[in-house]
Amino acid sequence: MSDRHEPFRAIARAASLDAVALVPGANFTRLYGHDFHQNERPLVVVIPAAGAPAAVVPNLELGSFAGLGFEGEVFDWRDQTGYQGAFDALFAHLAVRSIGVEGQGMRVFVEQALGRGARSVGTDDLRIVDLQREIAALRLRKNADEIAALRKAIGLTETALAETVAEVRVGMSEKAIENLLVQRLFANGADDFAFPPIVAAGDNSARPHASARDDYAVRSGDALLVDFGGRRGGLCADITRTFFVGHCADAHAAIHDTVRRANEAGRAASRPGTTAHAIDDAASAVLEASPYADRIRHKTGHGLGRDIHEDPYIMRGNRETLEPGMVFTVEPGLYALGDMGVRIEDDVLITADGHESLTMFERGVRIL
Repeated sequence: MSDRHEPFRAIARAASLDAVALVPGANFTRLYGHDFHQNERPLVVVIPAAGAPAAVVPNLELGSFAGLGFEGEVFDWRDQTGYQGAFDALFAHLAVRSIGVEGQGMRVFVEQALGRGARSVGTDDLRIVDLQREIAALRLRKNADEIAALRKAIGLTETALAETVAEVRVGMSEKAIENLLVQRLFANGADDFAFPPIVAAGDNSARPHASARDDYAVRSGDALLVDFGGRRGGLCADITRTFFVGHCADAHAAIHDTVRRANEAGRAASRPGTTAHAIDDAASAVLEASPYADRIRHKTGHGLGRDIHEDPYIMRGNRETLEPGMVFTVEPGLYALGDMGVRIEDDVLITADGHESLTMFERGVRIL
């Protein structure tokens, strides 16, 4: 019988550490097939380099945790008594003096509880090392089930987008469009948002992470930037398209065409054996050669999977080699504050001999 914890044990051994600790999040869910929310109640699994794992679990989560088929000792705690006793018991059970953690997920109060637990058994200098990149690397190459879930998440997202933009009219508020988008997303089968939607019109579209306004009525000639995605089976979709309402000025159409060509160049450069740097360079070169180079605000993309942003990051300087099964976004953009912005984003899968754009929504200028 295979040891599902072995990849994490190998990470601990490679880093010369006694163990790896996991907290609820993408890595935990991928390993155990169940999602626990991060809240004020710490839940931690410690996987030693050798031997059975152990866990600190809130008592009220024991029923759900039992469904994981966990192979080690579980130390539970109740709100009335607090969690430190469970951490102390964990360290009395495991001989651990050094732990690798997920730096982007490990919260300060949990790290401090680990330290106090170690001190309770005489280890005054527990070594805690950030192994975020090494742990997350286990999710770099998506398996068949994950790719299937991505296809479902992307499919329902694109359907929701098509249904929403078909109803957009001059005079609607950004917030009304966002509400419609959310309704369509869940009506088409999303389990959850991948992230809070971005719906931005006119000058608001020049803010890459804008919030929808309820006091702005969309005007004829406005750019309308929509960036959103649904989650299905634990996997995230992420798509951006920029539309125009009523009509599109020639100057805005030229900007849109520049971004579209940059998106196309980034996708065309995507293949096994190339680097994240090369893809960003291909897309950014199109933007930089245009009259709008001063409107570049961000890198070309990011990895996509159980987290909305994960490795590999598609940016110059990242020499990480891309392999089949990796999924990432290609999302060049141009933004002029006080005027408008355009972003076109696709989700790209590296295949054995090239790439596949999992998103297929039309990329040309579309007037609503």
